[in-house]
Amino acid sequence: QVQLVQSGGGLVQAGGSLRLSCAASGRTFSPGTMGWFRQAPGKEREFVAAVKWSSSSTYYRYYADSAKGRFAISRDNAKNTVYLQINSLKPEDTGVYYCAAGGYYIDYARQHEYAYWGQGTQVTVSS
Repeated sequence: QVQLVQSGGGLVQAGGSLRLSCAASGRTFSPGTMGWFRQAPGKEREFVAAVKWSSSSTYYRYYADSAKGRFAISRDNAKNTVYLQINSLKPEDTGVYYCAAGGYYIDYARQHEYAYWGQGTQVTVSS
């Protein structure tokens, strides 16, 4: 089993920044994939960003088109933690953000291919 514990999030003014964290424990994937998804009010959950790692020093990062430029995903291998840095926050970034973990060969943008999910964290951006 893999446990994912999320932290970060909260209420932020537009233009501000946030960093979300997702710490993995238990049986961890190596190599693997971890991703971030978000669900805006009244909308379906959508892919935001993902990182694949084949070793402790080789990472591949992927972003949804809507996330390119303002979002940055990173991984601290020693802490088994993935981060999502969000800059220049916009009201449309409001939603519940989820991290997820899966094997290396999964399709990083497809939710159902992830085996484990974090508890979700609320991000609210005020205008």
